[in-house]
Amino acid sequence: MTSDLSAPEIPGWPVMSLGQANALLTAPGSPFEIETVQIDGRPVKWWKNGPRTLRDTFLIARLHAARTFLVYEEDRVTYDAFMRASLALAEVFIEQGVKPGDRVAVVMRNLPEWPVTFFAGVLTGAIVAPLNAWWSGAELVYGLKDCGAVIAVVDDERLKLLAPLLDQMPALRRVYACRQSGPAADDRIVSLESVIGRPGDWAALPEGRLPDVELTPETPAVLFYTSGTSGQPKGALGTHRNSGCGLVASQFSVVRSVLRRGDPPPSPDPDAPQGAGLVSIPFFHTTGCNAFLLVALATGQKLVCQRRFDAEEALALIEREQITSVGGVPAIAITLMTHPNRDKYDLSSLQLVSYGGAAAPTELVRRIVSGTVAAPGSGWGMTETSATHTHHVAEDYIHRPNSCGPALPVGEVKVVDEAGNALPPGQTGELMAYGPNIVKGYWNRPKETAEIFLDGWVRTGDIACIDEEGFVFIVDRKKDIIIRGGENIYCQEVEDILYEHPAVEEAALVARAHPVLGEEAVAFVTLIAGEAATAEELRAFVAARLAGFKVPAEIRSLAQRLPRNAAGKIVKPDLKALLAAETAA
Repeated sequence: MTSDLSAPEIPGWPVMSLGQANALLTAPGSPFEIETVQIDGRPVKWWKNGPRTLRDTFLIARLHAARTFLVYEEDRVTYDAFMRASLALAEVFIEQGVKPGDRVAVVMRNLPEWPVTFFAGVLTGAIVAPLNAWWSGAELVYGLKDCGAVIAVVDDERLKLLAPLLDQMPALRRVYACRQSGPAADDRIVSLESVIGRPGDWAALPEGRLPDVELTPETPAVLFYTSGTSGQPKGALGTHRNSGCGLVASQFSVVRSVLRRGDPPPSPDPDAPQGAGLVSIPFFHTTGCNAFLLVALATGQKLVCQRRFDAEEALALIEREQITSVGGVPAIAITLMTHPNRDKYDLSSLQLVSYGGAAAPTELVRRIVSGTVAAPGSGWGMTETSATHTHHVAEDYIHRPNSCGPALPVGEVKVVDEAGNALPPGQTGELMAYGPNIVKGYWNRPKETAEIFLDGWVRTGDIACIDEEGFVFIVDRKKDIIIRGGENIYCQEVEDILYEHPAVEEAALVARAHPVLGEEAVAFVTLIAGEAATAEELRAFVAARLAGFKVPAEIRSLAQRLPRNAAGKIVKPDLKALLAAETAA
């Protein structure tokens, strides 16, 4: 596959090159000034005015104390109340013996308790492990044991999954359950409300004090889990600097687009209406945490969270809460832009519709531009890059709708051939990334760390090309991963489950294009002679063992064996071509 580097002409744009805009914005004295720091003995660019630690990010909230920070259904929490609850819970963690470097897990939906738990943990010097709330009970047990969590804070849905399995996790000393609906089944389970109250009570908590612990930019802070080459989730160990990198970056590409348009850079206006973001992507992903939660906290935004994404409810919230930005995966933007009742709602407050995490159709850019007054935005990143590494908005994105933007000026990208040699612009190879946002490696996985992280660069597994000006075009994926609505489905993991079924002889999972989710999983199987199993039976078999998003949308049973090459390996491109031909027809 090759990338189409052609782009439409926009009259009078740009008034300056990307390099000129970057140089102007990062010059000495600029809010986006860049300095060079040493990380693990390597020179790395860094935002001179960026936060050194997540404690610094947390303290920014004082500037917005009276503003609303979090909205979830009937709960409305101010920045001040959030800070009080975070410090109160941090004190509870310390009383429970949490020490710097210990792991604290947060396992819940996007409730107001999520960011409170996150900051309570990092402020004590602990490493916070946000686990995927969509995982099955067995998958959650794996994550909690892998990270070695001593404390977990969970919502009621996750508690019901984990309570019967606590004996499998002897290191887990205490589970704090928020919004608990029934009595605790184990003396290790304590109601979170019994120690900090409900969100409506947080404003009455004491001001609290910051824990007296030493934090540096390179102190480990987070363990975000990702699927990788082993098929099991791996914890990507991020530092305080890694997490804070996106705070400045998120604002940079917006201001750069203004300069490229020829307008003067915007000046901070303390009297401007409060920005508001609709959050439909989970905080347990690096994008949800680093690119949305932390950015909102630093800029004083109001975050409006949904229990689960519902397009019509989202449209109503945009109108009611005067939402200025919507983000997440392309599926969210597609659903909003194509909803039959979209015109019934006032969307005039929207200023930015931005997304990443999965392939986005170029048609989506046109729908955003024609259907709203918002600027479209797109970026690329991964768990290993602490979310955003490339990004662009407005005319930059409109001009290159099949690009995910250039690298942010503190980072670098390159494409390499199979031997690791850097390739010139326009040539296709594996994308590699470098910068202050690259995590330290994988938790307790030295072999995988050595394979993926090379002298500060991370091998992304994405096949890409870069044009003359530095814009990145993702053209394929080297990894055998399906990205369904921003969620990674590792093919081998699902195939292994199918192989466990007594009727299945062979199985292969491949991606099929989906107009909203980007991709969906389709499984091909052949059955053992004399055995029988329906597609629904096989789907139920997978659903009983894996998270719902990993269950194939369709399972096809073939009479003949799956196509294989001379080495005996299943030829998945043949299966993908079959699906593509059906889609085209």
